[in-house]
Amino acid sequence: MARQQQRLSALQVTKLTKPGLYGDGGGLTLQITATGAKSWLLRYMVAGKPFGMGLGPTHTVSLAEARQKALDARKLLIDGINPLAAKKQNQIAAALANAKMMSFNQCAEAYILAHKASWKNAKHADQWTNTLNTYASPVFGHLPVAEIDTGLVVKCLAPIWESKAETASRLRGRIESILGWATTSSFRTGENPARWKGHLENLLANISKTSRTKHHPSLSWRHIGTFMAALRAREGVSPRAVEFAILTACRSGEVRGARWAEINVTDKMWTIPAERMKAKREHQVPLSEAALALLKTITKAEDTEVVFAGTKGQPLSDISLTAVIRRMNSGEKPTWVDENGEGITVHGFRSTFRMWAAESTNYPREVAEHALAHQLPDAVERAYQRGSQFSKRAALMAEWAAYCATIPTDAVVKPICGAA
Repeated sequence: MARQQQRLSALQVTKLTKPGLYGDGGGLTLQITATGAKSWLLRYMVAGKPFGMGLGPTHTVSLAEARQKALDARKLLIDGINPLAAKKQNQIAAALANAKMMSFNQCAEAYILAHKASWKNAKHADQWTNTLNTYASPVFGHLPVAEIDTGLVVKCLAPIWESKAETASRLRGRIESILGWATTSSFRTGENPARWKGHLENLLANISKTSRTKHHPSLSWRHIGTFMAALRAREGVSPRAVEFAILTACRSGEVRGARWAEINVTDKMWTIPAERMKAKREHQVPLSEAALALLKTITKAEDTEVVFAGTKGQPLSDISLTAVIRRMNSGEKPTWVDENGEGITVHGFRSTFRMWAAESTNYPREVAEHALAHQLPDAVERAYQRGSQFSKRAALMAEWAAYCATIPTDAVVKPICGAA
């Protein structure tokens, strides 16, 4: 019986070249094609239906190995299992196992792709990608996401936890979000090793939010008049955009995206649509006489509705406004710096305005906060302060424009001498 089932020899398998089927017994067959390729085939019947299952080429699977595979398949038949169906099931299981071996980098890419449509800022996806590529990927980006543990997360965060606290805090949150997504997607199981509460807070120093925050360098409000005089001496669209941003206390992106259709000269108002606002709420900006006079100096381009248009009618880039400040500070010793000697930024002028309003005027805090399109911090206060206080803001911005046009004179004060 054994001899009938093992008709072929290893030598025959090597020497046979004529195309055809050569049975070894028990359904195991040597198959030689017209091209001379040799492979093993198991032929069997299930419920009167013939099946053929490949067992591999002869140059990879020996005769002995083919016989063993055929034996394993016949055992499945005894148990009522179709070997070909079982093979496909194993292939599917292997494919699923490979799918679950997604690396952290792959999960990060999938997470960003899934969420970037909901992020307000188009640059947000780039910020996520750059931060993860710089700090997380070198440590565990190539590893299966299921293998990321607390030790690896700490190894990634520890080198920058104190020196770059704000970046490290954001990085931790991003890693936590990606690992959470991977768990929900069944690519990993267990607790999230990047969570802070009750976990990483026991391993890393609890650096307060205040110490992590790095504010935009801003010019002292006492020097704004001198700065504005120097700014107005500069020609070009970019300096005018910076000047307009200062006079309106608006963000750079809001100014760069301004359209002529948003400007109402009669009502002295600029209406910024919700989609360009950080808080995603429409914002009405009162325009002072100085702001309106500035707009009159801007020539309307025929091919664009953009107020401060750059090349080919496109809005100015963020770097265009930043470059204005840099050129004004291009001397051997920067002129326009904050109290720490750091070069000021365009966004910092919002802080300059806010400090001027707080220290040099009697306007209520909420008026200045509305002027900056800030949400009031207290929920109860927000519930009652539903108006935009436009008329008060108009008066405030008029005073701000007047102050920006004032150049202080340095007076030398001498003490009174002599007897009383």
